[in-house]
Amino acid sequence: MDKGIVIRLRKTFEDYAREVDGVEFWFARDLQNMLDYDEWRNFANVIEKAKTACKNSGQEINDHFVEVNKMVDIGSGTKREIQDIVLTRYACYLVAQNGDPRKEEIAFAQSYFAVQTRKQELIEQRIAFIERLNARKKLVASETELSKLIYERGVDDDGFARIRSKGDKVLFGGFTTLQMKTKLKVPRKKPLADLRNNADVRGLLTKRGIKPEELPPEEDIQRLERRVKKDEKRIADELKDKRLNYKD
Repeated sequence: MDKGIVIRLRKTFEDYAREVDGVEFWFARDLQNMLDYDEWRNFANVIEKAKTACKNSGQEINDHFVEVNKMVDIGSGTKREIQDIVLTRYACYLVAQNGDPRKEEIAFAQSYFAVQTRKQELIEQRIAFIERLNARKKLVASETELSKLIYERGVDDDGFARIRSKGDKVLFGGFTTLQMKTKLKVPRKKPLADLRNNADVRGLLTKRGIKPEELPPEEDIQRLERRVKKDEKRIADELKDKRLNYKD
């Protein structure tokens, strides 16, 4: 994600932050706009998923999601009452976790609300982690769909492996999947994509002077996913402790 976008989104999110008695919160209607959701009903579905995640994490939903009604201007000096929800930082984080991963705003929010410190470099680092995990999930979904189509046409596992290897050969300048695994010291049974750090096609990379076959492997995607989940649990525990201390 471009650094300029990160800076712009960070300012927007901080502008909408509110605080009462030392407790930081956001209104769901504001978050809806910040996360680029046009319709409230679609965003409300995301919030419901976030509530479920909150409950499953052992947190009290009412501690993080508080329904309120407020008056808004509808023009010509007229106001009407609408439903809104007060969200804690943790609630916002869960909403972002259950949002559309294709939106840049979601990728930013997942990190912004997770990182307790406001240090820019930590936010950008976590965004890179989240974006890589989301990219891998999209690749898995695409390959699953492709394999279904191929198997329907009578191609077996060995045939699918050969097709995939040909694709890797194009990407890696003639190196086969097995050769690249040997070069990068990747176990034979582990998908090469789990440790690959390129996302563009070879043509775009080579125009920039980058050769995919010469790039070092990234951190194992499964290890990265475990680290992110461990970090999420730590965040939940810290917020729980903070809330208990506040009540005391």
